[in-house]
Amino acid sequence: MKNNLRPGERLDELHRNGYKIIQNENKFCFGMDAVLLSGFANVKEEEIVLDMGTGTGIVPILLAGKTKGKHFIGLEIQSASADMARRSVIYNHLEERISIVEGDIKEAGTLFKPASFDVITSNPPYMTGSHGLVNPDMEKAIARHEICCTLEDVISQAARLLRVGGRFYLVHRPFRLAEIIHMLVEYKLEPKRIKFVHPFVDKEPNMVLIESVRGAKSRITVEKPLIVYQKQGVYTDEIYDIYGY
Repeated sequence: MKNNLRPGERLDELHRNGYKIIQNENKFCFGMDAVLLSGFANVKEEEIVLDMGTGTGIVPILLAGKTKGKHFIGLEIQSASADMARRSVIYNHLEERISIVEGDIKEAGTLFKPASFDVITSNPPYMTGSHGLVNPDMEKAIARHEICCTLEDVISQAARLLRVGGRFYLVHRPFRLAEIIHMLVEYKLEPKRIKFVHPFVDKEPNMVLIESVRGAKSRITVEKPLIVYQKQGVYTDEIYDIYGY
């Protein structure tokens, strides 16, 4: 497989079942948020999972390594990322458990049957058009800013594709939490678990993980926060466990 890497690509170790992932160092590479999402999501035996905006396939590959889910589908709009994801699936011999579909999140409801998934995950673009500087590299800009899809697109399509009782797992930024919860409730995805992620114990959170359930009753559990670093450059034990070190 190493000889089949495209120019600028590399093969990164995932520290999980010997799995590796193909990434392009000049393009958008996965970050900690995707890894934390895979650790937060609860996938049971024989469940069918969709990852919306899968990028290079990091979340399906990690979930395939951590859980007994039956099948994982990664939906990705960018051709180059989808191609890397497919080649990573082949490299890890996961073709029977993971499928990569190139397509638009806004059209997910027509690409797949309604109420056909037990679990949906998403690490969507965090920034609206008015937030922050837009990267001049369009592939990076699409991954970070709501250019190809909005938060409402992600949530509305998740609501359409989840079975009643199905679970939606989202990682996002705390500054949009009020908007996120309002929209989840509007689309009958009731927030059930929230976990804030802090870079250090004395710093405010910079990520939030949310589990919501389609058609559930209202009740939220705010879980113990996740602290990333014990001190500068040293992860906490919980982070090492999530990464599989």
